[in-house]
Amino acid sequence: MKKSKWSLLLTIVLVLSVFLSACSGGKKEEKANGGNGSSDGGGSKEKVLNLMETSEIPYLDNIMADDQVSLNLANNVYEGLYTLNDKDEPVLSGAAEEPEEKDGGKTWVFKLRDDAVWSNGDKVTANDYVFAWRKAVSKDTATQYSFIYQVAGILNADKILNPEDPMYNKTDKLGIKAIDDHTIEVKFAGPTSAKPYLKAVLSFPTFYPQPEKFVKEQGKQYALEADKALYNGPFALKKWEHEKGWVLEKNDKYWDKKNVKVDKINVNILKDEATRINLFETGKLDRTTISAEYVDQYKDKKDVFSTVPESSVFFLRMNQKNKALANKNIRHALDMGWDKKQLTDVLLNNGSVPAYFLVPSKFVNGPDGADFREKNGDLNKGDAKKAKEYWEKGLKELGVKKLDLTLLNYDTDTAQKDAQFIKNQLEKNLPGLSMKIKAQPFKQKLKLEENMDYDISYAGWGPDYPDPMTFIDMFVTGGSHNEMNYSNKKYDELVKKASSETDLKKRWDMMQQAEKILIDEDAAISPMYQRGYAFITKSNIKNIHNHSFGGDYSYKDWDVE
Repeated sequence: MKKSKWSLLLTIVLVLSVFLSACSGGKKEEKANGGNGSSDGGGSKEKVLNLMETSEIPYLDNIMADDQVSLNLANNVYEGLYTLNDKDEPVLSGAAEEPEEKDGGKTWVFKLRDDAVWSNGDKVTANDYVFAWRKAVSKDTATQYSFIYQVAGILNADKILNPEDPMYNKTDKLGIKAIDDHTIEVKFAGPTSAKPYLKAVLSFPTFYPQPEKFVKEQGKQYALEADKALYNGPFALKKWEHEKGWVLEKNDKYWDKKNVKVDKINVNILKDEATRINLFETGKLDRTTISAEYVDQYKDKKDVFSTVPESSVFFLRMNQKNKALANKNIRHALDMGWDKKQLTDVLLNNGSVPAYFLVPSKFVNGPDGADFREKNGDLNKGDAKKAKEYWEKGLKELGVKKLDLTLLNYDTDTAQKDAQFIKNQLEKNLPGLSMKIKAQPFKQKLKLEENMDYDISYAGWGPDYPDPMTFIDMFVTGGSHNEMNYSNKKYDELVKKASSETDLKKRWDMMQQAEKILIDEDAAISPMYQRGYAFITKSNIKNIHNHSFGGDYSYKDWDVE
């Protein structure tokens, strides 16, 4: 999945104004209730969370969601057959009971909840799933997550998505049908025993239902505004001020609303860290990430400070459409030519650790019980001296003495500091390199990556399901998330075989071989760090937990005391 300062005083004044007008409950409410509740006049208090994001929502349409902001939203306003509990286990949500398995497990029959409805009161039906799944694999939809239907092994998904196959775009051939309004039959292409993560995959937002009638009525306007979508999850999007923020309210039509503890969530787009700190200290923000600049200030305040390790890995994409970056020696040099430990320990200082890998550590164990990283270890690890040797070989092969490259970057404060650090290190250690930094808002950056309109890009990936394949299959030739023109036939073959291999040990070995090819042999990407977060959180916010894959949070469980 995918993530300019004025004077400090002026910035704080402007953003406070946005915060109060866009998404909060108003000055009177905050004064009376400290920002966490509002009285209804009868003594009861509304439970309110004030949170932040650093970017706009790229997609409200769950089928199009392919970034962390969109996925987090989808995770809370929509719901599929399964959802994740606080232990990251898939539990029943849209489905009323575990599926009946037939044909040796190649057919699953789901009974849907009878009490699940959309926010307009319409029933969630089996056809809503059929419509949404077919939409997801249609070439007209062009979602970057259509491939996840192949990951799940849904019958004919691979053929429907292959332009060379006679079944291309024949979405009615996808392995799903409605037996009746509350029964879905799902057929798989092969044995589901090869996919121990299958139920977790089905909890991913691309598998959520959509109300066909409403979607067609809205046409191209569907999910472009808060009132242009219907919601079947714990919350409904009630207000969305683009580039400013949005408001979630408890969904009164949700089947399990009695267990949703928070009434309203105000989310504001706050890119400037000093502004976030000010809002937190003045009681107008309940939780925010902090970077190294503020960690020392808060690390001894145990009631508010915490670090959260994550399974997201950040890396530099190197676009091989660029002739220089198509050179393997140049890529090796760029990966080894900067100090990853200094980045994590000094600049980030938030629990992040240096990455010399793609698949994160402490993410998932193999059939032998060992962590994936335990066998593969660190890859392409070198130093400035070795990087210079690779660099000189690459320049000689290219017949040039210098290179000009541009680093596409997020426009957040932290990312810009990271990019400047990398630029300085690489220009110092690789003579003849000149690097420019191009900072872009999140949505525009994603679009530039999708169009491969960049040289090097500061990118990240959070896992979609609990299996190394969620990282490994990103870089197959022509993959929708490859986005850098990388291609290796041996790599592709290993991924293809691992996707259907029922011997779990052999499957694990194949994925580890593939990772070595990607990084050790080809240096196709330059891993940066496995992310950790440093947070400050108001002490009255309870039941917070992170998901290690899919959307980061399920606000259904959060509470305000």
